[in-house]
Amino acid sequence: MIALIVAIWPRDDGTGTGPDATAPSVSGPNATDAQVGDAQLAQARRDAALEPCPVTGQPVGPQSVLAGVTVPCLADGRPYDVGAGTAGKPMLVNMWAVWCLPCRRELPEVAAYAQRAGDKVTVLAVHAQEGAQNPYMALQFLTENDVHLPSVLDTDARVAAALGAPRVFPSTILVRPDGTVAKVLPQVFENPDQIADAVQQYLGVAT
Repeated sequence: MIALIVAIWPRDDGTGTGPDATAPSVSGPNATDAQVGDAQLAQARRDAALEPCPVTGQPVGPQSVLAGVTVPCLADGRPYDVGAGTAGKPMLVNMWAVWCLPCRRELPEVAAYAQRAGDKVTVLAVHAQEGAQNPYMALQFLTENDVHLPSVLDTDARVAAALGAPRVFPSTILVRPDGTVAKVLPQVFENPDQIADAVQQYLGVAT
C-alpha cells in the first residue's frame, strides 16, 4: 500500500487539546491522491467488511445541523444522508484521516466503545476532507486496524462544517437525538471507558 502521510501532531501541553493538526496540502498531488480500478476498490470494500451506514427510521429534528448533508458511505460508495440516517438517536462522530497517526491508535478504541454501547449510541466514523477523495486508502487503513465502524467520506467538508469540527485529528463530536451538537472534543481517547465517561457527561447516556 502507498505509504501513509505522517500527520503533524503538536500536542505537547498535556491537555490533549493542543493547536490544530496540520493536514496535507490540497493544492498539489500527494500520496492520498492515487486511485485504483473498480475491481480493486470492490475487493477493498469486501476486505474491510464495514458495517452499513446507520438508518434509524426516525424523523429529522427541525434543529438538526446535519439535515440534508449527503456524503458517500464508505461501505458501498452510495450517497448517504447523514441527518436522516442518524436522526432520533444520540450519536458519537469520530473525525479521522489516513494520514493521522493518533487516529490509528484511537479508532480501535472507538470501535470497542461502539460494541459496548450497542444500540444506545450511534457511532459514525467520518474521514476528513483531505484524502477523502480516495476511498481505497481509507478502506485499507480500516482493514489494517481491524475497524469495521460505519464510515463516511467528508469529501466537501460538509459534515465538519455542520458540526463545527476543528481541524484537529482525531476529534470526537457528540450529537443529541435532535441533531444538535452537545460537545466537541478535540482529543485522543485512550480507551472505551474514557469515551463512555464523555458520553455520560455530555449526552446523559450510560454505556
